[in-house]
Amino acid sequence: MGSQEKLQTGTVVSTKMDKTVVVRIDRSKRHRLYGKTLHTTRRYKAHDEKNECNLGDVVKISETRPLSREKRWRVVEIVTRGDVAELAPTDVGSTLITEISTAQAAAAADTAARERAESTARAADTAARAEAAAATAASGAADDEAAAAAGEQPDAAEMAVDEAAPEAAVMSTEADAAPAETATDDAATPPDEETTS
Repeated sequence: MGSQEKLQTGTVVSTKMDKTVVVRIDRSKRHRLYGKTLHTTRRYKAHDEKNECNLGDVVKISETRPLSREKRWRVVEIVTRGDVAELAPTDVGSTLITEISTAQAAAAADTAARERAESTARAADTAARAEAAAATAASGAADDEAAAAAGEQPDAAEMAVDEAAPEAAVMSTEADAAPAETATDDAATPPDEETTS
């Protein structure tokens, strides 16, 4: 009785090794109980003596004696040649990658320019506010000096509007303007609480 050699048909998925190809064999069978189709994939290393196989080739392999640690198959024939492109994956989308990178760089430059313009506008606005506050403080001080020269006491309302005047000056001015009212308010309120007039 002679032994019959085992033949299988699969697709070449790797040719990186010398005189060796990796062949993928896909099988599908139905589950006995549930009836679902199960797909299984096995990868075999097969001996290719003349390095004739290319990626995507459909080949017939036969079982043989162990040729190396994992190689126990040899290529019998190439059934059909594969249609795999010879381009490297980096060459396929190189123009698209450059377009995307230039678009991202332009967007980043636009964002940076917009942020610079906004920060300049904020700085100018802050400087304008500071100048306005200084002008208000200067005009308030000039009004106080003019009122003091005329011998008039500034109104409490004017002092409250003036942001540059310290709170202690406002309180002392109010106390000077109405000493009789504060004396009556102090008598009416208990000593624990502070009065706000």
